[in-house]
Amino acid sequence: PYYPQHIGKIEMAGGRVVRVPLDAAGGFRIRPDWIEEKVSARTRAVVLVNPSNPTGRVHTLDELSSLAGIAVRHNLVIIADEVYEGITYDQAKHISIASLPHMAERTVSMFAFTKAYAMDGWRLGYAVAPKAMMKGLAKVFTSEVTHVNTFVQEGALAAVTGPYEPIQAMIDADRRNRDLMVRRLNGMRNVVCSLPPGAIYAFPDISRTGYGAQPLAEKILQSARVVVEAGTFYGKCGEGHLRLCFGSQPYELIEEAMNRLDKFFNALSVP
Repeated sequence: PYYPQHIGKIEMAGGRVVRVPLDAAGGFRIRPDWIEEKVSARTRAVVLVNPSNPTGRVHTLDELSSLAGIAVRHNLVIIADEVYEGITYDQAKHISIASLPHMAERTVSMFAFTKAYAMDGWRLGYAVAPKAMMKGLAKVFTSEVTHVNTFVQEGALAAVTGPYEPIQAMIDADRRNRDLMVRRLNGMRNVVCSLPPGAIYAFPDISRTGYGAQPLAEKILQSARVVVEAGTFYGKCGEGHLRLCFGSQPYELIEEAMNRLDKFFNALSVP
């Protein structure tokens, strides 16, 4: 599964998107052999989302090193979406692929205040890239963003210069929400959910219900009044899954949503 907004941006730039599945049986890990067999003489870049939206996967050093090896061998650019870099749990650790040998000169790393500091809707982010790429990047972003308004700049300054304790408290709250959501989902009829090591989403497998992801998401909204997202929004590999958000929400609200979903799945007739 992939973050779908990247698709249109690639196509707008005149590129053709080639999709490579992640290893769902292996927790959506990167399979370098699957990627390399798709590389051709026309391949220019690989888009990496780490930590992942929607799966919550935090890619390991071995996974990233194997991807870096492909980039070096085939002279590819890595476009790394790392907006959830600070939101990891347990022993998971985010590693920026640009920090690996020979990768700083071929990586565009993208970050966002939106997720790292819960500034949703403020739409502020930044990119780190080799100097030679910046002129080309500027042609695009100066047409999209003329000015960042003053209060957003003040908020960003406060975020990066202020104490880290509020951020850690937010991540701790997200972890409690995650643990509650995943535990409850795994207790529901015909639902299986792994524990995401990063980001703010659970990606439960609902294939045992016999319903497609989109029809089931609509049925949940109508019957249980809980908003979930069909995994198919994130590509064909998302079929059989739903995406649920547990970030920046009161614990009690997550609990109420799980109560409603539990009642829904227990009453759901399997086709």
